[in-house]
Amino acid sequence: MKISELLSSILQIQAPSKFEALALEIFHHQAQSNLLYKNYIDALKIAPSEIKTIAKIPFLPIEFFKSHEVKTGDFNAEVIFTSSATTGLVQSQHHVKTLSQYAATFLRCFQSFYGEPKEFCILGLLPSYLERTGSSLIYMVENLVEHSDNPNSGFFLYDHKKLAETLTQLEEKGQRTLLIGVTFALIDFAEKFPMKLSHTIIMETGGMKGRGEELTREEVAKKLMSAFGVDAIHSEYGMTELMSQAYSAANGRFRCPPWMKVMVRDASDPLSTTHSGAGVLNIIDLANLDSCAFIATQDLGKVYDDGSFEVTGRVDRSDIRGCNLLVY
Repeated sequence: MKISELLSSILQIQAPSKFEALALEIFHHQAQSNLLYKNYIDALKIAPSEIKTIAKIPFLPIEFFKSHEVKTGDFNAEVIFTSSATTGLVQSQHHVKTLSQYAATFLRCFQSFYGEPKEFCILGLLPSYLERTGSSLIYMVENLVEHSDNPNSGFFLYDHKKLAETLTQLEEKGQRTLLIGVTFALIDFAEKFPMKLSHTIIMETGGMKGRGEELTREEVAKKLMSAFGVDAIHSEYGMTELMSQAYSAANGRFRCPPWMKVMVRDASDPLSTTHSGAGVLNIIDLANLDSCAFIATQDLGKVYDDGSFEVTGRVDRSDIRGCNLLVY
């Protein structure tokens, strides 16, 4: 099956049985065609032919995205997305074969949670991302802004006054609006321009980056809900190493699109993976066709029986993600 056809099949997954079948197909393909992943599996003395369930699939440590080119097959990437990083930390790199694959994935993901982007005016408050190159989040939001086809959609760097004026105008029109922002910028904006928002979704992407007082997710939500008069704060869970995103409509409990699954491993036994419980998060993102679809993160969390999950912190001694320094 061609990659374009396989991606189309992935983005149309509905049944769990279809997910598992495609996950195993992609695993066996990547175990052969991704040299880094193949060597890792060999070092674990695991025979791919013996893997019959997704719980037995070995997950590639996410740190390899910092030290190696994680590729399935041989290709020149159309774009290399890089993670944000504080001084002295090595950035992760995700070699994306074609931007069209990434665009198809995040658009379908957004549609599955929120509907068509054209129904929204989309506003981005992402200064730390706009001030560097290689951000997959900026590319995603730029694309959503374009799809929204609303003349007021766009980015606001530090012009909080202009953002407040725009939101006021949109609220008066009753226009459905999505304000997606890095956490510290949303808090700064909320403190300067509190206002009642009745038609606007506030979505935080994480990212305190050591700026000011460190806040828990609950404290962030409380501040923003109070400032904007909304009942909930939405969140986006994404990372440089993933093609897909999970979203939370409230309380930091994320849900995945049908082609993505979060599992949990025991911190003391990295090869022990279960479908639910508390521990370190492993992620299957079937849209990672050209890198690795099976990633062992350094995020601590809890996975529920319905597949939703929470992030509660980071594994000790792991690098702090520049994109998400909230204290959970």
